[in-house]
Amino acid sequence: MRPALGDRALFPALLPRAYLNHAGVSPPSVPVLEAAKAALDDFAARGGSAMGAALERRVRLRAKVAELIGAGPGEVGFTQNTSAGVQAVALAFPWRSGDRVLLFEGEFPANVTPWLRAAETFGLEVAWVPLSPFLRSDEEGLDLVARELARGVRLVAVSAVQFRSGLRMPLEGLARLCAAAQCELFVDAVQAAGAVPLHVRGIDYLAAGAHKWMMGLWGAGVLYVRAERAGALVPRSAGWLSHEDPARFLFEPDQLRYDRPIRRRADFVEAGGQSEVGLAALLASLEILLGLGVPAVFDHVSRYLDHLEPALVERGFSSLRPREPARRSGILSLLPPPGVELAPLAREIQARRVACATPDGVLRFSPHWPNDVGELPWVLEAVDGALGAL
Repeated sequence: MRPALGDRALFPALLPRAYLNHAGVSPPSVPVLEAAKAALDDFAARGGSAMGAALERRVRLRAKVAELIGAGPGEVGFTQNTSAGVQAVALAFPWRSGDRVLLFEGEFPANVTPWLRAAETFGLEVAWVPLSPFLRSDEEGLDLVARELARGVRLVAVSAVQFRSGLRMPLEGLARLCAAAQCELFVDAVQAAGAVPLHVRGIDYLAAGAHKWMMGLWGAGVLYVRAERAGALVPRSAGWLSHEDPARFLFEPDQLRYDRPIRRRADFVEAGGQSEVGLAALLASLEILLGLGVPAVFDHVSRYLDHLEPALVERGFSSLRPREPARRSGILSLLPPPGVELAPLAREIQARRVACATPDGVLRFSPHWPNDVGELPWVLEAVDGALGAL
């Protein structure tokens, strides 16, 4: 069965009539489930001998991730989730006491907490920029960032897409500012990778998890480290598999050594055993996404939201979706009509088999490639029913 935009035939077990929470957790498709089971079955049948096939699968997956984000395969490492990728860079960055790191108020904590811990550990100063200027215009937000960079900043950490509003951040503009200020740029791409066209041009580091828009499983993530930056990282958190040629002693005598150098590539984060089931699932999901084409997926999702947004505004909702298409993502976030409480409203919508989410005080809908505009009457029926029940 070939995947097709707007066709949910590969999700036969999915209970909601309209699943609009891919920004939270994507349900796995049949090919993803089959790939995960095949990997597990291989280990069940062959034990450790299945590791050879697993390593070959990693090579293919590294190439797929590189294709997805416009990187080289040697610039890609595998982690457990987005947070693990952020933590790896926050710990390994060559900080100097007194360095400044720039963060954004209102970001998801996964791209804040590790930097705050690094600030406490290494004696850094944290500079904060509010997201509200970016909600008004890229120019206003970038001007504020430029003023902070003029005061000296070593690294800027930003999400490609904001989890609450769905705002797509101006990564190219931020990259230009960082390059001019000799500052490095870290991007949390978990709300973008797989649904929004993405390229690491000008980006130094990027992390994402598999279970949202990349439509894999929990427990797998990716980290990009620009090749020119890898050599300067200090691998403060490394494991036995972070070394060059780490497993040679398992197959040859007199090769047990502790002084083999730590790899100067993104895959130094692959410090021990990985979730081979999660990586197999991610490979299957990326084959689907790259086959469909992320630009085509983004256009498909945008058309869906183009129909849904005005219908909800007519019902009294206030949309947070940017007016400019270039600043949009796969997320539509709204404030409820005046006098309507969010939590009861969301419960009523979900009871009518429409999956949604309520992050930080908004009602969030996030469709993906299996959603079709033909299901919108069910969605609006569910919203009308929920409003009428309150």
